[in-house]
Amino acid sequence: MINKVALVLKGYPRLSETFIAQEIKALEQRGLQIQLVSLRHPTDQHVHPIHKEIKAPVNYLPEYLHQEPWRVIKALLKLVHKKAFWQLLLVWWQDFKRDRTRNRLRRLGQALVLAVELSTETQWLYAHFIHTPGSVTRYASLLTGLPWSCSAHAKDIWTTPQWELTEKLNELTWLATCTGANQQYLQSLAANPEKVILVYHGLDFNRFKAASRSEISDRSVPEKAVRSTKSVVVQLISVGRAVAKKGYDVLLQALAQLPTELNWHFVHIGGGPLLSSLQTQATQLGIADKVEWLGAKPQEEVLAQYRQADIFVLASKITDDGDRDGLPNVLMEAQSQGLSCIASNISGIPELIIDQQTGLLVPQEDASALANAIAKLITDDTLRHRLAEAGKQRVTTEFSLATNIERLVKQFGLTSNEKE
Repeated sequence: MINKVALVLKGYPRLSETFIAQEIKALEQRGLQIQLVSLRHPTDQHVHPIHKEIKAPVNYLPEYLHQEPWRVIKALLKLVHKKAFWQLLLVWWQDFKRDRTRNRLRRLGQALVLAVELSTETQWLYAHFIHTPGSVTRYASLLTGLPWSCSAHAKDIWTTPQWELTEKLNELTWLATCTGANQQYLQSLAANPEKVILVYHGLDFNRFKAASRSEISDRSVPEKAVRSTKSVVVQLISVGRAVAKKGYDVLLQALAQLPTELNWHFVHIGGGPLLSSLQTQATQLGIADKVEWLGAKPQEEVLAQYRQADIFVLASKITDDGDRDGLPNVLMEAQSQGLSCIASNISGIPELIIDQQTGLLVPQEDASALANAIAKLITDDTLRHRLAEAGKQRVTTEFSLATNIERLVKQFGLTSNEKE
């Protein structure tokens, strides 16, 4: 049984990574002692309520080595005389020859600091994301002799070169990933495919309580109802960072194509580097007055917005560098609140949304198909309600945190609650 784990993250806390926070909290509740290790300091102005409940202390490694040089030098002096350091240096050099970047050097420096600052009681190293956090964790494992494991998600898998994924998969003890599509790809690269296990993020329904039938029915009142007349306003919502893989440029194009007789209002929640360009695009398309940009919001405000909306839309796409969504938690959140969902048919999304049964799927980057799907749900009340109810039923039975966390619980040798 593992009692003390160092969990390495790229940044903590982050509003866009509630799935990590809920996992940490759930593992703490099972008795796992966690030391959080963050490669970056937080940048979000808010935190979710769950972050305030997590007891694990956070050790922030030097974000840039030149900012805390003596901390890095101190670690180097403690390790330079050890055989493990020189063994790591050989591994690192092979990596650097294939990836000649400053980031590769920074990962080495952060790993040195992590190795000397670990609690002597630490039994295991665990990384969220196989790219940068995975490298720091791997290097620290080589320095300390501690076993390591990893959770891999989306961008970290699909933008990391295969040689690096293969080497990490062969060294780590086990890897959890959040979609069947991810699992199949990673297993194809691993010498031992059984190391790669599927663990859906799932939702904590103590926090995202499923919307009641009366709450869903309340959307039938005139000011909120979805109708094909100008007397009411259709409430559309999407939650996600304004980055290329979320496809918000495609969604705006689709909204601009909606028939003029439909009266709608679109709300976006999330920060991100593309917000300004998306706002400009909305203006150019002539729909700026129908689009509201709320920015990043804590979980309780996001939940309130779900309950005011009618349809959730996410136009995810695969970018030129291979980056893509895995299975966005926001789709599960929206379905739990009785929202009909429209999304792209890529990555792990079809594992959650069954087209025409629990939602609507459209091809990525197809603005016309997306516009047709939105218009269809606006004008077909029966279909909209049927998909909403079926989606809510499936997400609550198949994608609960309580069910899926058991797989991680077993990997750490903790007591399982499956029979309870």
